[in-house]
Amino acid sequence: MELRPGGRAKSAVCDTEIVVVKPGGAGLVISCGGHPMVEFGAEKPSGLELAEGHANATAVGKRYLDEASGAEVLCAKGGAGSLSINGRPLTAKETKALPASD
Repeated sequence: MELRPGGRAKSAVCDTEIVVVKPGGAGLVISCGGHPMVEFGAEKPSGLELAEGHANATAVGKRYLDEASGAEVLCAKGGAGSLSINGRPLTAKETKALPASD
């Protein structure tokens, strides 16, 4: 699946759903739970399970970033699998502190 801004995808092995914020370039393959994600409206392949080492869970509302490519996704629905791009694990993006209002 091609990453494009606003594109939606879902995990092939868990409940995780994402929205692409920044695509990060061509030729990137986003995976969840160790398996490539599928287009949002497509059928999930059968017989797949979470791969060992790829079950660190995703949290709804969190942004995940691949620093190597600059790709960024927003988790729309959390699940048991962890996200990766081209085999590199995505890291949760830190939230910026808002200025105090006095």
